[in-house]
Amino acid sequence: MQLLIEEICCWLVDIPTIRPHKLSMVTMGCQTLMLVRIRCQDGIIGWGEGTTIGGLSYGAESPESMKFTVENYLAPLLLQQPLSGVAALQQHMSPVKGNSFAKSALETAFLDAYGKLTGLPVSALLGGALTDRLPALWTLASGDTDKDIAEAKALMDSGRHQAFKLKIGARALDIDLQHALRIKQALGQEIHVHVDVNQGWTLAQSLRAIPQLLAGGITLIEQPLPLTELHQLADLARRFPATILADEAVTDAARGFSLLHYGFSGAFALKIAKAGGPAQALKLAQVAQAAGIGLYGGTMLEGTIGTVASLHAWSTLSLEWGSEMFGPLLLKDDVATQPLSYSQGCVLLPEGPGLGISVDEDKLLQYARQ
Repeated sequence: MQLLIEEICCWLVDIPTIRPHKLSMVTMGCQTLMLVRIRCQDGIIGWGEGTTIGGLSYGAESPESMKFTVENYLAPLLLQQPLSGVAALQQHMSPVKGNSFAKSALETAFLDAYGKLTGLPVSALLGGALTDRLPALWTLASGDTDKDIAEAKALMDSGRHQAFKLKIGARALDIDLQHALRIKQALGQEIHVHVDVNQGWTLAQSLRAIPQLLAGGITLIEQPLPLTELHQLADLARRFPATILADEAVTDAARGFSLLHYGFSGAFALKIAKAGGPAQALKLAQVAQAAGIGLYGGTMLEGTIGTVASLHAWSTLSLEWGSEMFGPLLLKDDVATQPLSYSQGCVLLPEGPGLGISVDEDKLLQYARQ
């Protein structure tokens, strides 16, 4: 007999970051996690997370809108439905258009509950893990060059991270280039460093900047142009030996196919939130693999729940460009009972059924918005 979904609850959880995190569109000092709990018959519980960056600074969904959408539109479609596969789940949610971040939280919670029901990890439900150790870089985003260099060297000395991403695009082009090239030079040619512009440049600025980045040893440039400029993004990928990493421009499988239609030859950044869930992100990965496009595991700076859901999906793939699943490390606290294990530039995939983690509900209520 299939178990029915009996209750869906949501919380907004505000957790401070360990330092200001500067992006092209916003500087973050706190992260808001929209957490979802699905309770099924026989007491089966599943947890999910919907998280964005800087409220509405990143995209059209905010934590507040996610919670409202789940409680008022998606939950009524799912209550008393059987706990079955994600295809049925997506079909039940289909009357609600868009809202991929909210749907991702529910798909994650659904997979967690279904894994606990079957005794299988989420990775097995998604095709099976190829590895339990995934590369995880650290993002340098204080905005201060000397602080970023010191932070990177301390992390390298500790062995926790051996690869880095720089957030640029908010300041004048020459200042950003000087910042990035100084950091790359200080860390050395053997250390991978790439830049994330978060749509902050025009085509003219990109044409000026990329040759300088290449000359300084930075060969991966993430989303330099606005997400709507698919033709220009493909043109940049053809012009330079650098790899252009599409992030905001590729939300799901259909969007990925559209970018490939323009002749794009770079790499895709996968994110479960923008695709609508772990299983939906893997559909985008399949489009990329069919076209010979490299893959990168991206984050929306989720806490442990969203990060682990992503890790289960990424564990089923060969990530040519690694991943950036460092989100929990940016937060001063979290609601998971056990922290993720980071060492030697990698993060370990938790073991056990479902996501393989448990939630401290007292800690959740401590940080939950009243």
